[in-house]
Formats: sequence, structure tokens, C-alpha cells
Amino acid sequence: MTIRLAAPIQSDSVVDGYGVRAVIWTQGCSHNCPFCQNPQTHDFKGGAEFTLEEIFEEIKNLKNQDGITLSGGDPLYQIEPVVEIAKFAKGIGLNVWCYTGFTYEEILKMGEKNPKYLELLDYLDVLVDGLFVNDLKDLNLLFRGSSNQRLIDVPKTLKNKKVTILPESDGIMEKFQKKPKTYI
Repeated sequence: MTIRLAAPIQSDSVVDGYGVRAVIWTQGCSHNCPFCQNPQTHDFKGGAEFTLEEIFEEIKNLKNQDGITLSGGDPLYQIEPVVEIAKFAKGIGLNVWCYTGFTYEEILKMGEKNPKYLELLDYLDVLVDGLFVNDLKDLNLLFRGSSNQRLIDVPKTLKNKKVTILPESDGIMEKFQKKPKTYI
């Protein structure tokens, strides 16, 4: 299986989720949000194809990263490989964030036709959902560009069966940072 990416995996990001993260920039998006920060990722034929084995090897060799962030483009346009990447990252102890122009509610509806969308939710820690809306742009927002976008705590949302917004308080970073190894 392959995935089309806009660029190689970017490590050491501190703006694409809590902690130090590796970002996987997927290629392809038809939302066409005016003033999108990544318009070069919209073309579904742009970027380059990578095998999942290549991606897994890169993720496995990451150093000092708290998690991965799936962004783009829109990762949900390549749902099958994105699910496998999220599953792999969780399997090696990384937390997983995903940015999408689709809302959580739209993802649930999409999951009625293709259960892979629902499966992805099982591997996400945070979903940043919703289109970027320039009229709602706010530079003071945490990890998102416009006030309609939500930071959804996916495990709590799945457990409560109700969208649960991640609190933007101090101390929340510890939830997402890897615990340091103790050597005796």
C-alpha cells in the first residue's frame, strides 16, 4: 500500500499539536478553503508516493518525538493508508493527532459507508476538525487557525458518545508527552 505525501515526514514540529511532533503532510484536498496555509497540498497528483513500509521505518527511527500529526491536504482523502499509519504509531507508543476539514459529525456519517473512517477514530488522541474559515481566523487559538475548528479529545468522545473538547489549560501537555524512561 502507498500514500501520497506533499513532503517527507517533518520532525521536531512544536506548532502541530502538543509536544514535539513529526508531521505527515498528506497530498490532496478538495475543500479549497480560501487563504489555506497549504494550497500546494491540494493537487491530488502532486507530491510523491511512499510505501507504508517506508513511512513505518521513518516513524520507527524518530528520536525524541512525542507523537505524530496527520495533516495536509486532508488525510481523510487517503483513509486506508492513514488508518495503518495511525495504528502503527499508536502501536509504538506515539500519540496521534489529525487535522481535517471534515467535522467529527461528518466523519461519523462517512463511517456509515466506509468503516475505515470510524476505525481511524480508534487510533486518534486529538482530532482538529472543521474547515479553515478566514473570517473566523484568530491568531490566539491553540493549534488551529479559525474559531470554528475544534480540538476534540477523541478517546473521551468515543467513551462518552458526545464530542468532548480538549481543555486548553496548563498541564494538559503531560497527557501527550511520552513518559521518560527510568533507568535503575
